[in-house]
Amino acid sequence: MFFNIPPAMQARMQELERIDERDRVDGTPRQRRLRQIPPQTGRLLAVLAANTPRGHWVEIGTSAGYSTLWLTLAALSRKEQKITTFEVLPEKAALARETFEIAEVADQVKLVEDDARKHLKSFKKISFCFLDAEKDTYLECYELIVPRLVSGGILVADNALNHREALEDFLKRSQSDPRVDALIVPIGKGEMICRKP
Repeated sequence: MFFNIPPAMQARMQELERIDERDRVDGTPRQRRLRQIPPQTGRLLAVLAANTPRGHWVEIGTSAGYSTLWLTLAALSRKEQKITTFEVLPEKAALARETFEIAEVADQVKLVEDDARKHLKSFKKISFCFLDAEKDTYLECYELIVPRLVSGGILVADNALNHREALEDFLKRSQSDPRVDALIVPIGKGEMICRKP
């Protein structure tokens, strides 16, 4: 079965799921919450990423590294595939480093503690990107990523349904963009999936 999750990774995933669930009900301020994807979205990401052509895998918005673990699971099925993930908040980046060490995947992941928009121009061939950052950055990130996607490359953007209003410009642009095939998949909080033909 594809989702044969190594024990250390599974234990960390379960711990982060518990923390995220607790954060959502105990009054933890929004900025401090993990705000991570649900497991079914993680499975979707892993399936999509594992079936992309060769190229860079990029994640924008690491948080504590939960979604990165799902991407790492897919990367383990491919020879020498690495993930570059970007996180702007120091406390979340520290949690992510801890996640990657505990889950024993630190060698698969390059964590950059900075705004991805400063770095995306340095990537020439992106085959997979997961975008789950502050909503006001989506459109700018999209415009930086799409020209760098390889043929068959995929961009997945989270929160396409539950933050539809905040993402209106991004959603309109991606759904009318002739450079990609785009659709919203109603899994989790809604995933906008864009594939470059």
